[in-house]
Amino acid sequence: MKLRHSKAAAYMAAIGYATIIGFSFLFVKQTVTMANPLDVLAHRFLLGFAAVGIPFLFGWIRFSFSLRDIWRLLPLGLLSPVLFFALQAYGLLSASSSEAGIILAMVPLLTTPFAAFFLKERTSSIQKLFILLSVSGVVYIFVMKGGAGWSEDNLSGLILLLLSALSLAGYSVLARPLTKKYTPVEIALVTMGMGFVIFNVAALFRHGAAGDMEAFLKPFTEPQYVLALMYLGILSSLGSTLLSNYALSQLEASKVSVFNNLSTIISMLAGALILQEKLTSAHLIGTFLIIVGVLGTNMGRVRVKNRPAAKEFDA
Repeated sequence: MKLRHSKAAAYMAAIGYATIIGFSFLFVKQTVTMANPLDVLAHRFLLGFAAVGIPFLFGWIRFSFSLRDIWRLLPLGLLSPVLFFALQAYGLLSASSSEAGIILAMVPLLTTPFAAFFLKERTSSIQKLFILLSVSGVVYIFVMKGGAGWSEDNLSGLILLLLSALSLAGYSVLARPLTKKYTPVEIALVTMGMGFVIFNVAALFRHGAAGDMEAFLKPFTEPQYVLALMYLGILSSLGSTLLSNYALSQLEASKVSVFNNLSTIISMLAGALILQEKLTSAHLIGTFLIIVGVLGTNMGRVRVKNRPAAKEFDA
């Protein structure tokens, strides 16, 4: 019974993670038009690290990490938040949020072979078909919206978004064995701290070299920017990290990754509710394919062969 409850909680965490990410594209696109992407990243991880650090600072959660523990988690922090969010922010400068959604749908396709090679997870042929079905739902929505005609102007943005998807796939695989040893909050403290240090040092160095340090704080004078930043810093950066880490502690990486495609549905609903974008039959058909694909992938059991192979991440 306890195992069943843990699995149910993990699925809820994965859905919550997908929901937060689905809304985040709107806020990322909004903030990078009001501030330099590097400043946005510095600001959002300043908030995120402060939020996760408060329970440790006041002793509500005990911190008992050694330098070896931190060293183990550094590669995870490099993949996400550092590479994933940096590549995503700069990619959205020349690519649209819908294009980001379609490329994010490639994460399950990238995660499945990575998980098979490094974690020895073996998905069945039926599960692979359901993963493809889910991805095809996202592709169908995008193509029917007329998004197939990618221009050369946004090619660099698309490449950066593709690399961000690759980083997220690597994160899912690397996090899976680490969640067996560390709690989601412990992982979040190290990875968020890494994002905070790297992005803020880079942003301050950039402004110091340009001689305009006041520009680093100027976006905080815009209420719209602050509200969007609070969502990105606390919910998107910290909340999604905690939820995805918990889901990965209970579910296989290949199963968790397919929930990323639910983000496309959430982003569509956000566009309809917030931006008054029209939903068409293409959206409904694509949504149906995505949901069926996610359900089908998670109904089957992922076999794990030679589990000790995952220990190479724990060195």
